[in-house]
Amino acid sequence: MGFLNLFAVSSMPVLKVLLVTGLGSYLALDHVNILGGNARKHLNNIVFFVFNPALISSNLAKTITYESMVQMWFMPFNILITFIIGSALGWGVSQITRAPPHLHGLVIGCCAAGNLGNMLLIIIPAVCRERGSPFGDPDVCSEYGMGYASLSMAIGAIYLWSYVYNIIRISSSRNSEEVEINDLSITKSSTESSMTPSGSSSKEVTEPLLSSNQLALPQTRFEEKPQVSFLDKIKQYFEMLLQKMNLKRLFAPSTIGAIAGFVVGLLPQIRRLLIGDTAPVHVIQDTALLLGDGAIPAVTLILGGNLLRGLEGSGIQKSVILGIIIVRYVALPLLGIVVVKGAIRFGLVHQNPLYEFVLLLQFALPPAMNIGTMSQLFGAGESECSVIMLWCYVLASLTLTLWSTLFLWLVA
Repeated sequence: MGFLNLFAVSSMPVLKVLLVTGLGSYLALDHVNILGGNARKHLNNIVFFVFNPALISSNLAKTITYESMVQMWFMPFNILITFIIGSALGWGVSQITRAPPHLHGLVIGCCAAGNLGNMLLIIIPAVCRERGSPFGDPDVCSEYGMGYASLSMAIGAIYLWSYVYNIIRISSSRNSEEVEINDLSITKSSTESSMTPSGSSSKEVTEPLLSSNQLALPQTRFEEKPQVSFLDKIKQYFEMLLQKMNLKRLFAPSTIGAIAGFVVGLLPQIRRLLIGDTAPVHVIQDTALLLGDGAIPAVTLILGGNLLRGLEGSGIQKSVILGIIIVRYVALPLLGIVVVKGAIRFGLVHQNPLYEFVLLLQFALPPAMNIGTMSQLFGAGESECSVIMLWCYVLASLTLTLWSTLFLWLVA
């Protein structure tokens, strides 16, 4: 497959994203006002609670079986490595560029989480259909490729909504707490200054209310506290942990959807009920697939609407954008080659060119678009996130082509 053909294959999914993003920006214009601030917020909630869980659970249930999980056991570990390395590099970017505190979670999330969903679902079948592809029969390649892409999307969604989601939530909550503390301290200081007496009355205030002999506290006899057993200490610790931990926030709807997809796919009894044209209640799976089809365009439209706001008044530093681009398109792909080739050398990954290509490609993808959904949910860095996404996806058409060419040469 020549460079120009590969360039066209790699560019098409990114160009589709950019076109739908442009439509979202147009609909958000003031004189159009179809996708205004309130409309984006409500659409974002539908994506978060309905479309994303349906997309993940339906694709996972359809393509994942126990046998395929045994063969692809390294993929969840590979995706975890991308998140760990990306998080470490993202933390370094936020420290070096001195990004504002409320953007630390956003920077780390953009470096850690790649677009493991729709990008792979579009790229893999397109590469399989190209003439001269090193992956053999196009139909067989597409079937296995969709399985790899679906598992990648599901595992990525679990990490994204259980890890990056909470990083952005904590970062935004810390920022709001700092604002509240500052407001409180300002209010308190202004109140105290207004109540401070002046002139001769200030001398009266300095007189002690109690005499020195009245200030002495009565002696109290402290009794020793009863000793708590080790099991009681553990019980108290877990009770305190459960009080602090918000399970509703930890298990986002997309995470629950991924768990449901795994249960349906891995349990043959439930799978026979739901999956396939002859399944008794296949209408449930068909409905989930129908709802899931709305996730990608809706997320992209929201991204476009937020992008317009970002271009109008975003104060994000250029060094932050450059740092994220270097992490996602230079550092991570190079480290990915080391990780995947090392796994093959030690026998952790079976010899399969398509499987190796997917593992390598997971290190070279642009940031996950659902990070924009998270920033919209918490109201932290919406405009900045849109500007980051714009530059990352504009450059993705070139970087994905170059890295795909190298990865195909490595696995061929």
